[in-house]
Amino acid sequence: MLQFRIDEERCIQCGECALDCPAGVIAMDGYPKITDEAGCFQCQHCLAICPTAAVSILGKDPEVSTVLQGNLPDPAQLATLIKGRRAVRRYRDRDLAPELIDHLLAVSCHAPTGVNARSVLFTVVRERAVMHRLREYLMDRLVTLKDLGGLPQGFVGQYLGWTAKAWQEEGKDILFRGAPHLLITSAPADAPCPTQDALIALTTFQLLAHGHGVGTVWDGICMMALGVCPEVTGKLGIPENHTLGYAMAFGDPAVEYQRTVQRGPALVNVVKW
Repeated sequence: MLQFRIDEERCIQCGECALDCPAGVIAMDGYPKITDEAGCFQCQHCLAICPTAAVSILGKDPEVSTVLQGNLPDPAQLATLIKGRRAVRRYRDRDLAPELIDHLLAVSCHAPTGVNARSVLFTVVRERAVMHRLREYLMDRLVTLKDLGGLPQGFVGQYLGWTAKAWQEEGKDILFRGAPHLLITSAPADAPCPTQDALIALTTFQLLAHGHGVGTVWDGICMMALGVCPEVTGKLGIPENHTLGYAMAFGDPAVEYQRTVQRGPALVNVVKW
């Protein structure tokens, strides 16, 4: 049941909820009503757009939502956050507060998904002790593969060989850069846009994390390692029917950047039809 409810004392019958419904399943009959419950995307556009907080759906109380007016970030500060984001490869040897990790994930699940599938799974390593065991396992596997000549040819094999050698000879962690935490996003392979959904969710997590002073790095070497050690995906609890988006190592940064870099101009192709 959608639990679509209209507070008739608040509703001004403006019709905005019906006009904005992506599925087209709200009609005005004096007050708004659902015409096809099965066709609803459960996107909550109706709850979000109502100017008087008269619409409730899925049991959600509109009064619990954050009012947008006066609460959105300053555009200039948001631009600085985007331009000032750095890939962090040095981390302090301590866990982030569990409450902060929970907050980052709770907000990141608001990232858009194709057809509002909302099926992205956030697989997270919350504790350094778990990260240490994962690091030891993967490094041991990579060293064994390197020594036996079992790494793939080309770019991937070169990077993984370099990673294994650095660990073997120097105890240097190139795989996770010493980060105490790891996040992997995935989605069911039969979702409309599994890869795109997972990447958008991870990007959302990253920007919010940097806003909280948390360092992150897109971990391509981890993805390569998972490719040659496929059993690890199952050990992490990721379902077999999921498509992996990407991995991101994160934690309390041991480095502080002082200014934005200077890039551009953007490569822009203006369409002239």
